[in-house]
Amino acid sequence: MALSSEERELIQQGFRKVTENGQEAADRFYAHLFEIAPQTRELFLNDMELQGAQFISKLGLIVAELQNFESLLPVLEDLALRHVAYGVRPEHYPPVGEALQQMLAEVLEDDYTPAVRAAWGKAYDDIADVMIRSSYTHSIPVRLP
Repeated sequence: MALSSEERELIQQGFRKVTENGQEAADRFYAHLFEIAPQTRELFLNDMELQGAQFISKLGLIVAELQNFESLLPVLEDLALRHVAYGVRPEHYPPVGEALQQMLAEVLEDDYTPAVRAAWGKAYDDIADVMIRSSYTHSIPVRLP
């Protein structure tokens, strides 16, 4: 991931504001996700309050480690494989990114600048790319006789 130190700082500042009321932020995120992609609702069988807490927690872990993306790779790969087990498909990633941006716009209000949007978008695209590649791109060894 090629985030600049300024982009990482924008993301981290924004996330601090998100955590001021993490449950509300998570509720907004899922409301947007289910509006954008209603078919994703069936993927969430657990208590949505618990789900929201887990979402904010994982997002916090990722945000905290943005400066060392290599250390995040095993975490993202594991997260991606668990998402496959839940029924997540590659086409679910763009609506998640859109719901994340909508939640950020609401929570950050005036602090949601074009630079903040771009930084979060860049980070999300890189993270989604890693997760999709690690879960859905399988190389099958070919054995020749």
